[in-house]
Amino acid sequence: MTSTTLPPALDSAVVVESIAGLVCENYVFPDVARQLAALLRRRSADGSYRARSAEELAEAVTADLRSVNGDLHLALKYHDVPVPPERGAAVLAAMRRDFDTSLGGVPRVELLDGGVAVLEIAPKMFPLDWAAQPLAAALSLVAPARALILDLRRNTGGDPDTVAFVCGYLLDRRTHLNTMLSRQGEVAEQSWTPPFVPGARFGGSKPLYVLTSGNTFSAGEELAYDLQQLGRAEVVGEATRGGAHPREGWTVHPHLEVSVPVARGVNPVSGTNWEGTGVRPDVPCGAEEALERALALAVARMT
Repeated sequence: MTSTTLPPALDSAVVVESIAGLVCENYVFPDVARQLAALLRRRSADGSYRARSAEELAEAVTADLRSVNGDLHLALKYHDVPVPPERGAAVLAAMRRDFDTSLGGVPRVELLDGGVAVLEIAPKMFPLDWAAQPLAAALSLVAPARALILDLRRNTGGDPDTVAFVCGYLLDRRTHLNTMLSRQGEVAEQSWTPPFVPGARFGGSKPLYVLTSGNTFSAGEELAYDLQQLGRAEVVGEATRGGAHPREGWTVHPHLEVSVPVARGVNPVSGTNWEGTGVRPDVPCGAEEALERALALAVARMT
């Protein structure tokens, strides 16, 4: 990939100052936000970001953004294809390309031995207005299975509304999943499963296993964590990456988008979330072994 050099009219100092302002105004933890803004401005003033390509600047700024508290949702993302200037447009454009090449985010539905179904949701929990139809079709298809394995090993995030939609097929009644707190500590939003889902439900009583890997992230982690905390599913595989804060994105250059967490989630069962720790599996094993382990557990439970 060829690096794109920042044009003289929009140099690194201007870009970094814009990022510092956005972080200071929007990051969910105000004290950390001020530390990060000061760090970026100090590093810019001492020339640390000077004469870098857009791709190199993204790497350097991301490392500095994560140096204070390790928040993996804090990032300066490089896009090799120029992105629109509207807020949130960069990540949506990239997600749309993935959506169109992944059967709407449901690349695998399969019936294994013993009436155990496997449903993979990857690479994202795509926005619900895109993903509702393919997810409803896939979840309805596996509803008669005796047990279900939900494969999230390649899922790297997405839309919390889609998480709630999927949970609606795996539970028997409307359920509180998460509460979002603003940077002021106020309740900004609550996440509940929908009162109605199109198609058939797998339901809340048959065996359910969720596969995770060290790459499972963000909304993929939320789905695993919500089902685990509710006692609905066993998580099989590896600890996940540990990114729990919902983020928003701002385009600060045609090839650069800054990602800033703007809230934090609180699970009603645990009273916390998976930020920094990841979702810890109930059955730890390597990601490549997780499907075989979950299948063995499902068959043993049904015999």
